[in-house]
Amino acid sequence: MSEIFGFDAYSPKEIAERVETIGVAKARLPLLSQLTLGVLAGGFIGLGALYFTVVISDASLSFAAGRILGGVAFSLGLILVVVAGAELFTGNNLLVMAWAGGRITTYELLRNWLLIYSANFVGALGLVLLVLWSQQWRVNGDAVGIAAVKIAAAKAALPFWEAFFKGILCNILVCLAAWLAHAGRSVVDKILAIVFPISAFVAAGFEHSVANMYFIPLGILVQDHLPTSGLPTVYWTGLISNLIPVTLGNIIGGGVMVAAVYFVVYRRASSPQ
Repeated sequence: MSEIFGFDAYSPKEIAERVETIGVAKARLPLLSQLTLGVLAGGFIGLGALYFTVVISDASLSFAAGRILGGVAFSLGLILVVVAGAELFTGNNLLVMAWAGGRITTYELLRNWLLIYSANFVGALGLVLLVLWSQQWRVNGDAVGIAAVKIAAAKAALPFWEAFFKGILCNILVCLAAWLAHAGRSVVDKILAIVFPISAFVAAGFEHSVANMYFIPLGILVQDHLPTSGLPTVYWTGLISNLIPVTLGNIIGGGVMVAAVYFVVYRRASSPQ
């Protein structure tokens, strides 16, 4: 009966095996497939960030309510990546399991990360331009645009080590969300598995490199169309100073503190000697 209604789930050991096997397939996707799915993921995460910005722009919400509701809204991004299908750099840090198991080479691992990271950037920037041209940021009397600038400015101003450690914490939760989604056998299972870890990282204010590829450029481009009084100024150098530590932190959070740990627990004995 449980199998009919989908109440069963894969065990942690089975998840580890699935993640490792899927990692091999991801690393060896054709180039065009990797790039196309990477662009989609950048756009999908951007849609989650767009949704978050709309929620957080409501000044009537308390801090906690805005963060929690915004986090749930942001979960849309990873739901689209997992259920609709796309290749996300932060999620692909789990390929470390396949690498540690000797099933993909260092070259294949780094090639995948570089291709997907670049494609995610293209997808995120593409959505930024669509949002800019559509005037969506003018919703609620420019409140969404003002929120976008404030979000971008806060991220661009983060000190290196703060951004780095927030990147680690973020991708622990993102990769755990992807890990839990692998346990599910239905779309509903996967969605429920994603929402809590993702909303937690957003509510806590952690840093996601691909989301920041949307947040910071949007703030930079929108600020020129808003009254400058009372608003901080965001520069392109702020994007670089944020992405470097956050990306490094994301790799450690997902690749070391999730993938490597679970490899040692469940897959080390199965790897080729």
